[in-house]
Amino acid sequence: MSEADIIARQNQEIEFLREENRLLRQKVDLLVRQIFGGGKSEKLSPDQIEMLFGDETPGQPEASADEPAAVEAPEPARKRQPRRPRYPENLPVEEEIIDPEPVKANPSLFRQIGEQVSEQLDYEPGRFKIKRQVRRTFVKRNDPDAVPTTAALPPKLLERGMMAPGLLAHVVVGKYADHLPLYRQEQIFKQRYDVHLGRNTLCRGVELVAEWLKPVAQQMFKEQLAGGYVQLDETPVQYLSAGRGKTAKGYLWVSNAPRNKDTVFHWAPGRGYEHLKRWLPDQFDCIIQTDEYQPYAKLTKELALPAHAACWAHVRRRFFKAYEMGEHRARNGWILHQIGQLYQIEKKLREQNAGPNLRAAIRESESRPILDRLFRVFGAMFEGGYYKPRSLTGTAVAYALRQREGLRAYVELGQVEIDNNGVENAIRPAALGRKNWLFIGDKDAGWRSAVIYTILASCKTHGLDPYAYLKDVLERLPDMTIRQIPSVTPRAWAKARSMKLAS
Repeated sequence: MSEADIIARQNQEIEFLREENRLLRQKVDLLVRQIFGGGKSEKLSPDQIEMLFGDETPGQPEASADEPAAVEAPEPARKRQPRRPRYPENLPVEEEIIDPEPVKANPSLFRQIGEQVSEQLDYEPGRFKIKRQVRRTFVKRNDPDAVPTTAALPPKLLERGMMAPGLLAHVVVGKYADHLPLYRQEQIFKQRYDVHLGRNTLCRGVELVAEWLKPVAQQMFKEQLAGGYVQLDETPVQYLSAGRGKTAKGYLWVSNAPRNKDTVFHWAPGRGYEHLKRWLPDQFDCIIQTDEYQPYAKLTKELALPAHAACWAHVRRRFFKAYEMGEHRARNGWILHQIGQLYQIEKKLREQNAGPNLRAAIRESESRPILDRLFRVFGAMFEGGYYKPRSLTGTAVAYALRQREGLRAYVELGQVEIDNNGVENAIRPAALGRKNWLFIGDKDAGWRSAVIYTILASCKTHGLDPYAYLKDVLERLPDMTIRQIPSVTPRAWAKARSMKLAS
């Protein structure tokens, strides 16, 4: 090898290392911005767009002869939100009457001519109580030799169990909704109320609740699949690995049905394709919407699913990172503006409460031209070679092109959402909770957490108080048959409650 070749090779290696160093610095800067900066908002203000584009959009492809120029309607004035009351009107009122001392001394000398009222919102900490059931025994007065009669004990979640449904509901909501590990609840009960409930007792209570709620979660999943469209995602959870003295990684897989607002969690000790298949029914035939994780694509191909929609939020997130780090701000700003127009169309459809047919029609006429424009730009950016493949912009363009078919799917399928945010939002409580309780008991206990997260997540989307729902359902379940389970899902419970309030 000649000296000139050696120098050229060294220069090439130096250039490669410089580019790698730049990309690594970029990633560090992005992490620092997310941790110490203004959060992860992906919104562009109108001032930013105007600063980027001015009167014309730099680099924006010119409209073709057969494509009409887009005319933006003036933005309507934002409606002023009505002031929300500080507290509900139906709260109980504890009234204290304060009279002047002279009036107290001789009230007959005074006549009331008015009053001044001041209010404060107060709170009384929760309290324990004993729920005692007394079953009295009787004999007939005129037949003292007859067999005494005693009322039968009402069905319970557990015979001789010491924890009533109200307490069980409180413990479950505390752990899975308020993210209080059981050992902290044990300390709170002991220090504040002098009630000694060991951690093992609380664990058995959680297991009991999950056992009884399992048919409810199964019914919810059955109703999800009947809709023909689900969003799928997964999140890692650590569990204790027996005999190893440390934790292993399992996964909570999540299915979300946006139309019926139900979220169902499923447990599996791994993330591979075989773990995805284990909790899906053999005759699974739904439209799915997911991220780019390969097992979902394999599932679509192997089962010949009707469609596999992708997520525009993932695309937007990648271009926003590139924009935020200063890469090709004019071009990436224009792309973000176009994606924002897609979301404005979806916002309008939600406000109109549009059904699948209307959504498909409006998307065909308004969203498809924007999609065509975006993918023409993506193709030109990729083929032009102006963006290094490992840069943030390059990876964003490559991701969008790989997902081209899935990103277009929502236009034709009116029941499908533009993104997978519904299922990602449902996962957040589990992600927040694991920062507090760190891990679950063991591999076989994961399904219990999945069942309880299913109930609580759906209570949230249906606007239910999880404690009120759990207390009522746990009181009723021991006396119910399996055919009555559909009547106590969070969706059915919310509907029954609204009908009761209306009547």
